[in-house]
Amino acid sequence: MASHNDLGKKAEDLAAEFLIKNGYKILVRNFRYQKAEIDIIAEKENLIIITEVKARSTDIFMLPQEAVNKRKISLIVSAANHFMEEFNKNQEVRFDIISVLPNEKGELIIEHIVDAFEAFDAN
Repeated sequence: MASHNDLGKKAEDLAAEFLIKNGYKILVRNFRYQKAEIDIIAEKENLIIITEVKARSTDIFMLPQEAVNKRKISLIVSAANHFMEEFNKNQEVRFDIISVLPNEKGELIIEHIVDAFEAFDAN
């Protein structure tokens, strides 16, 4: 497995642990629908939280969350709609991003961006 895949997997594991420690219930990880994948679907306070996890080994070229473009948002929203229908969920949905970057010591630091985008951002 390539090292960027290792970082991505580690980042998703850290993000899931972070969410659990902060009172979220993980419903599904790596939910797939057509060409889309949602990294983490969680629930907290009667909200469904769709979470995109982005990691980079450096922020020299761009921050991890900057990789979530309009196309990616469109795919995430499509998959989220499918999840809500398939599992008969009727709660409000929130879209978050968890960004993972190493600090100067090489320790991975999590930034949780709550309400990072909305479904209409896909248009």
